[in-house]
Amino acid sequence: MRPSTTPRADGPGGADRRWSPALWGLLFVLAANMLIDALEVSVALVALPAIGDDLGLAPHELHWVVSGFAAGFGALLLFGGRLVAILGRRPVYLAALLVFAAASLVGALADHTALLVATRFVKGFCAALTAPTGLAIIASVFPEGRARSRALSVYSLFGASGFSVGLLLSGALTEVSWRWTFAFPAPIALLLFAFALRLIPKDTPDPKAPRRYDALGALSLTSATLLAVAGIAAGPAFGWGHPLTLGVLLLAALSAVLFVRVERTAPQPLLPRELVGRRTLLRSALGAGALNGSYLGLLLVSTLHLQRQAGYGPWQTGLAFLPAAAPLALTALHSGRYVTRFGPARLIAAGAAAASLGCLLYPREGTAVRYATDVLPTMLLVGAAFVLAFTAFHMQATSSVPEHLRSSAGGFYQTAVQLAAALTTVLCAALYPAGRGPALALVTAVALAGLAVALRGLLPRRTADPARGPAAEPPPADRTSEPTRGRP
Repeated sequence: MRPSTTPRADGPGGADRRWSPALWGLLFVLAANMLIDALEVSVALVALPAIGDDLGLAPHELHWVVSGFAAGFGALLLFGGRLVAILGRRPVYLAALLVFAAASLVGALADHTALLVATRFVKGFCAALTAPTGLAIIASVFPEGRARSRALSVYSLFGASGFSVGLLLSGALTEVSWRWTFAFPAPIALLLFAFALRLIPKDTPDPKAPRRYDALGALSLTSATLLAVAGIAAGPAFGWGHPLTLGVLLLAALSAVLFVRVERTAPQPLLPRELVGRRTLLRSALGAGALNGSYLGLLLVSTLHLQRQAGYGPWQTGLAFLPAAAPLALTALHSGRYVTRFGPARLIAAGAAAASLGCLLYPREGTAVRYATDVLPTMLLVGAAFVLAFTAFHMQATSSVPEHLRSSAGGFYQTAVQLAAALTTVLCAALYPAGRGPALALVTAVALAGLAVALRGLLPRRTADPARGPAAEPPPADRTSEPTRGRP
């Protein structure tokens, strides 16, 4: 992609020069958009009971409000990167902001579940377009070195703060109406569009680059994701042995097989073949997916528990969850130093252990809640898990591949994280009607699986075999790449 002339933080001593107002404005537009993308999950979580009461949704149906956004984000993230490469950063980013604003308004006015879920999926797709595009714009405007690190720090701080901001906003707005929770991002997105129209530099896609969208790959992955979520959701409604449930799950499996086949034969697949088999990247994706999935599953169960059984209001619920979300925002600017000092594998293992212990401690029975002893220890442990592992996961994933593959590796990593969130939340919702205990058992199992993956990363690396050549992949480098969202 060939960028047009635009104000840049370069030139003689460019990394140290004072930035112009236009550069600061561009950075804050990108960072603010990352913030509203990051808060989309937390605002929905706190509002779930109110949405269920208004639209008549059972607990096993409410998950769609959360998993719909995660499915749109995760299933279409790789395709979003391809659209940006072919169509250009500026037009894709601007279009995504407008569609996001429109979907927010429609979702706020929706009276039918299907329409609300559709808007959540569309907003997830918009986030899949703006997340990689924001990073690409930063990379094109701010040169590598101090200037780019400074810009990425601001960008990451906003992303890490988004989840906490969403908890507080949703808690306050849902006290009035859950519809305000979904409406308030619309004017913000329109305001950002107005500034972005002036500040985002024009760019011209490389005319020599092949224009292959791999639409079949994107469609098959999206179908597999949505059918898997729908099939699991059908279990409590129709029965796990019902032909509809089994048929939908079978179609999901066939779609997944089709995606693998398409990616193996496509001239320019969404998932580069060079990434397949890279164990460090795969371990990072699985571990981060387990951490994010167990966290959102835990908050889903806890939201229903606190508001439906313990009598908490939305505002109280948002405050109750804050100890799990705020520590990451407070430490985001310094997390890279921890990884450099202790290494990603140790921090990831410690974080996975903290998350597993937090899930184990959450009460399985009873309706009365003593926050200081029943809920707070879990939230503090989960918050510690993200402080320890959030940046370490992303740095381990991207630094384990060559420079030219890091963008694709980041897309694959984020895809795994979001798809794990979609599947874990629907599984928790499917188990919740049988009681809080089974749903929490699933959450704990997912967290423990993440711990097992993390412990595998602590084992000594395989040494080179003289007869077979060097080991399959090099150890993670010390070079860092900033995380892109408020969750892993």
